[in-house]
Amino acid sequence: MADKVVTLFCAAGMSTSLLVNKMKEAAAAKGLDWEIAAFSLNDFEEKAPLADVCLLGPQVRYALNKLKTAHPDFLITDIPMQMYGLMDGKGTVGLAEKILAEKGK
Repeated sequence: MADKVVTLFCAAGMSTSLLVNKMKEAAAAKGLDWEIAAFSLNDFEEKAPLADVCLLGPQVRYALNKLKTAHPDFLITDIPMQMYGLMDGKGTVGLAEKILAEKGK
């Protein structure tokens, strides 16, 4: 079982799968045993409770405040547009690490 579960959410779960692959490579290079997957925002209620960190793609950023309010115990943030556009796996892993560190997880 992975040390951490990082789940990305986007409009359909498709474009984000490219970023997931880059994140898996970056996490492995850092020696992190993470399970990383992407899903449609429609799957949030089912998949988010299983995740240590939830990252929203820019196309669903509009839902961030609503989700944070509805789930105050979840670690949720959005992926910056530039990071997402560049498919910056290393940067996105760093973003997840930062969120986990801030919450002491």
